[in-house]
Amino acid sequence: MRIIVYGSLRRKQGNSHWMTNAQWLGEHELEGYQLYNLGHYPAAIPGEGTVHCEVYRINSSILAELDELKSNTKDYKRELIRTPYGSAWIYLYRHSVDGFPRIESGDWLKRLDEKQ
Repeated sequence: MRIIVYGSLRRKQGNSHWMTNAQWLGEHELEGYQLYNLGHYPAAIPGEGTVHCEVYRINSSILAELDELKSNTKDYKRELIRTPYGSAWIYLYRHSVDGFPRIESGDWLKRLDEKQ
């Protein structure tokens, strides 16, 4: 199975240690989504835009750990989407993003370069 990540789970980010045993497959520009800065982590939601992501091959134990990490906040829902590497799970934000700044570049790593 595969997972597509766009924020703190990406390489060299705060939660990338969760991906230690995952196989990096490549990068992907995910169209039809928008990225917002919630402070310490981002929120991706369907919309007009592109989000810069990384795709990994994972096993069921990694997915279970990520589900637990994401469900602790109750802020995300997991959905299956298509990527060039095959179908992959993505965690989408389930609340309103009103009042949060949009990351226009769609790249969490470039958020500090943008005027908020």
